[in-house]
Amino acid sequence: MQSIQADGYSIHFNEKGYEIINQIVVEKKYSSIFIVVDENTNEFCLSKFLPNLAVEIPIEIIEIEAGEEIKNIMTCVQLWSILSELGADRKSLVLNLGGGVITDMGGFVAATFKRGIDFINIPTTLLGMVDASIGGKNGVDLDHLKNQIGTITIPQMVLIDTSFLETLRQNEMRSGLAEMLKHGLIYDKKYWEKFLDLSQIDFADFDTLIYDSIFIKNEIVKQDPRENGIRKALNFGHTLGHAIESYFLENKNKKKLLHGEAIAIGMILESYISWKKGFLAADEYLQIKTTLKSIYEEVLFDENDLIPIQELLVHDKKNEYGNIQFALIEGIGNIKINQTVENKLINEAFEDYKS
Repeated sequence: MQSIQADGYSIHFNEKGYEIINQIVVEKKYSSIFIVVDENTNEFCLSKFLPNLAVEIPIEIIEIEAGEEIKNIMTCVQLWSILSELGADRKSLVLNLGGGVITDMGGFVAATFKRGIDFINIPTTLLGMVDASIGGKNGVDLDHLKNQIGTITIPQMVLIDTSFLETLRQNEMRSGLAEMLKHGLIYDKKYWEKFLDLSQIDFADFDTLIYDSIFIKNEIVKQDPRENGIRKALNFGHTLGHAIESYFLENKNKKKLLHGEAIAIGMILESYISWKKGFLAADEYLQIKTTLKSIYEEVLFDENDLIPIQELLVHDKKNEYGNIQFALIEGIGNIKINQTVENKLINEAFEDYKS
């Protein structure tokens, strides 16, 4: 696959990616390498990755627990301390080998350690490949609020090795698929239509669908690296989706949702809002709702859930001057950013989701 040029770095695929990593290590003359993994990628991915790392400098493995729950500043403090204890310096390189939690947090730790050291993202989940590792955003959650602390700092490169996907459970694959579906809805109607019947997808050619999804996100980010305008389109489904994800994460009576599971709900709700605001045709909304509900298990909400979910919206990062800002779709494949939505319409969207 041809490499994708991002804003200040490149995204390389499979075998070529390993060649480029080794070239970068030699050219940059790094003093040491620190590979950040969680317990899952340590077990399932590290043994595949290490033989491709043809370098002669010290390598240290730093393992953390797996899960969104550890994506916080306390884990970062632990990682900063470990880097310091192991002698990391300004010429050290951090390799983030894992899913979105690892690339988000590992990037943030590297971007802030000694005022910034180089890092490379090697995502091992579908979500990490098509979303989290692309675009330079990195950071951690604040309590249960998603991605409240972080920076926009680009990696030296991103390596996409799709063979890592063989280690994933189906629910993790579906979680990543939500971001691919989003890319079609906000940018490319024909790409969206490829997913209308998953039984017709040739998964032997799934690498091409991944490549196209990364291409779409990168094209949007290149236009607006600091998220002052069109990059907000990537938040479609995330305003309500993040609030739902945070609510289920902090509520012990609720089953935790994977990121993509929450975003799928958010896309249905925000598509309904787009329809009711006159941006989306009724048949387009029905197609979106039917398709997403055929892929993702329906989640039950009761009346007591809606107020706390709406209260979490005030923490959304797109908000300006106290106003909650939504990214809605204006027909499939087009976006309308900076939209305000009244609570009554949000409640209606939840009611329609149940039907």
